[in-house]
Amino acid sequence: MNAMTTRDHIVAAADQLFYRQGYEHTSFADIAGAVQISRGNFYYHFKTKDDILEAVIGTRMADTRQMLAAWEAESENPEDRIRSFIHILIANRADIKRFGCPVGTLTSELAKLNHASQAGAAELFTLFRTWLRQQFSTLGVGKQADEFAMHILARSQGVATLASAFGDEKFIRHEVDLMCDWLTSVTEGTGPIKQKRN
Repeated sequence: MNAMTTRDHIVAAADQLFYRQGYEHTSFADIAGAVQISRGNFYYHFKTKDDILEAVIGTRMADTRQMLAAWEAESENPEDRIRSFIHILIANRADIKRFGCPVGTLTSELAKLNHASQAGAAELFTLFRTWLRQQFSTLGVGKQADEFAMHILARSQGVATLASAFGDEKFIRHEVDLMCDWLTSVTEGTGPIKQKRN
């Protein structure tokens, strides 16, 4: 492996370990063991665990932007794009059932630790919020675009948390169906949260 490839492997391993066992409970030894490299080689790339965390957050941001861009390219319909976001819960249901949402769990842990990278981790939510707001705005919901974006974010986080707490995959599928039904009602201007035309 060349230097850059080794660094990428370290970041990928750290990302998974931070998600599965938490940032605080993941050691240098855990990450080095997962990548199967010596301590010396490890320290050549990262001096502290905080450096790795910063790289993990940066990678998650880049991956998320790439995913959102792919959804933009796949469909010109904002409703379909929002459905793609909702269906992340289905695509990642096995991990969500065991570990919760990777964004939510990391943000929550760093907040408890009062960690300096808390704001950086929360930027992932801001990225999703901004993107969802743009999609709802394109749907023509006016000033409610941000309200609807936050509703979807809050609902998906709640689903992830409860699915993890109860280990219930059926719950995830049921809630995804309800969220998609809600989105249809928004698009049609009907349902429990009605569009308020400007």
